[in-house]
Amino acid sequence: MNAKTKVARLSLLSNTILIFMKLIVGIFTGSVSIISEAIHSTMDLLAAIIAFFSVKISDIPADDTHPYGHGKVENISGVIESLLIFAASVWIIVEAVKKILNPGEIESAGIGFIVMFVSALINLVVSKKLYKVAKEEDSIALEADALHLKADVYTSLGVGIGLFLIWLTGLNYLDPIVAIVVAIFILKESFELLKSAFNPLLDVKLSDEEIEIISTVISKYSSVYCNYHDLKTRKSGRIRYIELHLVFPANKLIKDAHDICDEIENDIGNALSFTHVMIHLESCDKVCDCCEFKTHCIYR
Repeated sequence: MNAKTKVARLSLLSNTILIFMKLIVGIFTGSVSIISEAIHSTMDLLAAIIAFFSVKISDIPADDTHPYGHGKVENISGVIESLLIFAASVWIIVEAVKKILNPGEIESAGIGFIVMFVSALINLVVSKKLYKVAKEEDSIALEADALHLKADVYTSLGVGIGLFLIWLTGLNYLDPIVAIVVAIFILKESFELLKSAFNPLLDVKLSDEEIEIISTVISKYSSVYCNYHDLKTRKSGRIRYIELHLVFPANKLIKDAHDICDEIENDIGNALSFTHVMIHLESCDKVCDCCEFKTHCIYR
């Protein structure tokens, strides 16, 4: 079992425990904010399940049907997770508004805020582990799962503080207000996640910083080629696909040009992890006496 699968399984376990804990306390106390947190954790559990299976599928090697691999499964996973978060936040707002219109008593608020603080601590530990592996493996599915739990840390703390204030002051109307604030925070989270997960499905280019790194590596070899053009980049799962056309002097041997391309591909791979580089060789159609030194080459 690889690191991605192990940490995804940890997320499954922690979310399952927290759901039962929040749901029981929420029903016992009558707190809509705790129940909303239970629903949020349920969405986290669904997200963890999706992430667990998506990271396993995304690691399946390329085959005849999927020549570019299965990496985009993780992006699809991220889109589904963001929609789940959005649905949960809408449900929380609806229930909170009902609670404002028909207020009720909150019982044992002291137990409630203790449960929320414990939940926040557990999610903090698990989310840090998820983020660590997500960055190491460049996994959008695990990053999405970590984002869920990170949001749960803040929302649990928010609910816990609200219950603590209710316990001190007896102002029960604070409960649905806190729930609405939590829901708005979750809505923002779902939008950010949807954007980061959906863009690669449209083959959006890599970030400007990554393209600058690629250009810098290619430019290191400018003394042995004429120019390069048609640089295209995209991402599928964690794999960065990079394509470009590299123009060499007409008298350059194919073997020598190919060796240079290999060096460029290796250097890009060292600068950016999980890359697949495709370089199309072109021969310069100009006849220049200065080509050997390229001091006055029109392509420079």
